[in-house]
Amino acid sequence: MAGPNALEPELIAADDFPADFRAGFACMVGRPNAGKSTLTNALVGQKVAITSGRPQTTRHTVRGIVHREDGQLVLVDTPGLHRPRTLLGQRLNDLVRETLSEVDVIVFCLPADEKIGPGDKFIARELSQQRTSVVAVATKADKVSREALVAHLLDIQHLAEWAEIVPVSAVRGEQVDLLTDLLMARMPLSPPLYPHGELTDEPENVMIAELVREAALEGVRDELPHSLAVVVEEIIERPREKGDQRPPMLNVHVNIYVERDSQKAIVIGKGGSRLRDVGTRARHGIEALLGAKVYLDLHVRVAKDWQRDPKLLQRLGF
Repeated sequence: MAGPNALEPELIAADDFPADFRAGFACMVGRPNAGKSTLTNALVGQKVAITSGRPQTTRHTVRGIVHREDGQLVLVDTPGLHRPRTLLGQRLNDLVRETLSEVDVIVFCLPADEKIGPGDKFIARELSQQRTSVVAVATKADKVSREALVAHLLDIQHLAEWAEIVPVSAVRGEQVDLLTDLLMARMPLSPPLYPHGELTDEPENVMIAELVREAALEGVRDELPHSLAVVVEEIIERPREKGDQRPPMLNVHVNIYVERDSQKAIVIGKGGSRLRDVGTRARHGIEALLGAKVYLDLHVRVAKDWQRDPKLLQRLGF
């Protein structure tokens, strides 16, 4: 990809790599809850993007990196394209469109357990305006019968012209390797873009915020996911006395923002029970990410109508 842009890290020296080595970017798109994050994690082989049964889970472009002897595939998981109702929704769509213009191939996810609807057709029209080739993926193929999957693939074929159409089950790992092969073949000849073994370039504080948000999204009312934002305020290593040989302990201070007092009550739960549960589940993932014991300090705050307030959106990282 020519020219400087947000998706171009510095190239690594190519001396130790074959001349036919390929490396580049693939962008995951689809309507909310189409299985993009789950597929990203399956391709990488490790969790780099949060998943939830609620729509509109992803709010940042999360890069997962697939390493092979013959190439490197950098997966960009975007927010779901959708008809925006708020300023936040508009900004998320703009983020997706900007990303689409910078990648080498687009992966359009259409869940097999749902009929193709207006949202899918809206995205298909958006993609038809892109010069980048598009691979259509029928996600969640394990959730339907073979007959229903065939019918879904035919519906995808009639929707637009695609470079490839592939059914995949990320949960079972079915056809994940085939999809990787097809995407890798569309990458340009290039030395690796990231060091071997690096699985994502997301900053730690963003990954921590996403882990907390994922835990907070479990078991809440339908309207809450759109109204919930998480900001990591600080990460501080606890001071230790001289000679203390115990592993380091980190204090992680996190604010969870909602739009109304009633939503704050939902997140906290009776007697703080839900918030304690959120902290317990999120802490396990954070400790694995940081490689240290963590004291997770969670606070729930109200930022009234933050999705429609430009200043609050900027403060919360959007």
